[in-house]
Amino acid sequence: MGSPSSSHSELLCSYVPVPDGPHSPAEPPRKVMKVFVIFCGMLVLLFILAFNGDHVTSTLTTTTNEQEFSPRTHTVPCSTLKPFSRGVSSGVSWKSSFNNDESYPWNNTMLSWQRTVFHFQPEKNWMNDPNGPLYYKGWYHFFYQYNPKGAVWGVIVWGHAVSRDLIHWLHLPLAMVADQWYDKNGVWTGSATILPDGQVIMLYTGSTNESVQVQNLAYPADPSDPLLVDWIKYPSNPVLFPPPGIGTMDFRDPTTAWLTSEGKWRISIGSKLNKTGIALVYDTNDFKTYERVEGLLHAVPGTGMWECIDFFPISIKGENGLDTSINGENVKHVVKVSLDDDRHDYYAVGTYDEKNVKFTPDDLKNDVGIGLRYDYGIFYASKTFYDQSKERRVLWGWIGESDSEYSDVAKGWASVQGIPRTVTLNKKTGSRLLQWPVAEVESLRLRSDEFENLKVKPGSVVPLEIETAAQLDIVAEFEIDNKALEMTSQFNREYECSTSGGAAERGALGPFGLLVLANEDLSEYTPTYFYVVKGSDGQLKTSFCSDQSRSSLATDVGKKIFGSFVPVLEDEKLSLRILVDHSVVESFAQGGRTCVTSRVYPTKAIYGAARLFLFNNATEATVTASVKVWQMNSAFIRPFNPNQRN
Repeated sequence: MGSPSSSHSELLCSYVPVPDGPHSPAEPPRKVMKVFVIFCGMLVLLFILAFNGDHVTSTLTTTTNEQEFSPRTHTVPCSTLKPFSRGVSSGVSWKSSFNNDESYPWNNTMLSWQRTVFHFQPEKNWMNDPNGPLYYKGWYHFFYQYNPKGAVWGVIVWGHAVSRDLIHWLHLPLAMVADQWYDKNGVWTGSATILPDGQVIMLYTGSTNESVQVQNLAYPADPSDPLLVDWIKYPSNPVLFPPPGIGTMDFRDPTTAWLTSEGKWRISIGSKLNKTGIALVYDTNDFKTYERVEGLLHAVPGTGMWECIDFFPISIKGENGLDTSINGENVKHVVKVSLDDDRHDYYAVGTYDEKNVKFTPDDLKNDVGIGLRYDYGIFYASKTFYDQSKERRVLWGWIGESDSEYSDVAKGWASVQGIPRTVTLNKKTGSRLLQWPVAEVESLRLRSDEFENLKVKPGSVVPLEIETAAQLDIVAEFEIDNKALEMTSQFNREYECSTSGGAAERGALGPFGLLVLANEDLSEYTPTYFYVVKGSDGQLKTSFCSDQSRSSLATDVGKKIFGSFVPVLEDEKLSLRILVDHSVVESFAQGGRTCVTSRVYPTKAIYGAARLFLFNNATEATVTASVKVWQMNSAFIRPFNPNQRN
């Protein structure tokens, strides 16, 4: 068992005060540039580079004191200094958050560290939405939105990888490319359906040569191939065009199909009517011809465009996942949408009326788009699939970047996928989903350190003496001193993670938790913490947050504070789990009732300088903490070799 720097269980170390405010503005400003301005800017840059190359090189080759851990520093080619971002008019997930006026002098030491080692990502270039995940003939298949030509969003194709365990992956050739008039501007998001006879059907959105969003059909060229390397696009594509009244760029992302009691297959497609987000419904017998079903599966005013809709059943009583076509007694349904307006994934639990083709949420206050989210950080365009091999529902989600596109181009890649999560109904609350990393990720655990029943007094920060802290699986439990709970006065103000000052805002009962990706002098650190407030009714309300405001000295990265309320039931301890994988921090509270994913870009807390601390910044409450920390191995994610088929 590891031990903190003090030999006593009651920790008296002095607290390094959490500074007020972030190192830099919370979010780099977003700029929309006209083509002419970009062109002129490129000419100016080329001129400067031609006559002042030595200055540019010296700026971009600043090194750290940890050269032994990293590749040789390199400069960024001048042709990539001003990447062009495609705007929201493209009608698909994209990124534009670069600030060329305040570019930080990143070097290869820092940028190389940011690449994850056990999250899925391509070898290089841009990736976004997960597409058509499925389990087929012993292999997990993962398809994804991919730009093979660069580290920024562009003309999108489908990348493809396979795995035996959802952790170690083999990159296969591209599954589908933009080579037809109906997907000339992009092979966009889609879903897989496995028919009862084992056939695989893939429906996807194509952006046509005129940027009209249409739905297309594809299927494996060789169903006997467990790797599904080659795909055929249906010769009579498209199979669906935008219906009357729907915008030509507001019709995308077909769901996995489910079987109705009449023997027809049913799908839903996202759209909007003015500012009302809607889920259109279609029936089909053969996936080639479709009938528009009258009415809507669901609609919520004011939520804007719905993309990446997901619709699936969950068991009220059991812990196993359910096939997408299951309906009936002891079954609830989930509608999840990705809101194009704010780039977050929302869900609601409710009842599906097949006859009237209607979803009704159990709680109107938590309807789709206005209530619960899968994740309160950076997590978007998510997609579930039913894993029939282990009878579970598995969730994929895209974790985008919050640095600059300049940095993405310099490092040669952008975005990762979250660790796949199992999804079940939280039986204790009855209203929330539980999300938890798939059990297979635990196979990467190496040696562990355990710290039990540490009493952390108000205003304390404690180093946890472990090895390196850049690849970790952390589980922790916290208990607040009962005396402090009784003596704390009632508080009328609501606490909001994003607006209440982060970990620097001290209250009677919080914040307390862990500082991940911190350096020795705490000039960089990312707190993941609980904040408890006693309301005017005497009841405790707990928030679970991740604060990026002091995560980096860099000036061109996002530094938001993420999080939300987490239900804590009577007699429950506060519990969390954190997966740290270099620049990705995935956090789960109370068994996965509330989840928060962050992207972190430290400049000092990298390689061997990354540390882990326990902290309690409350003013009154002593907290008892127990923490177990595993070092994490790297996953094998590499190109496929034909000799590896078995």
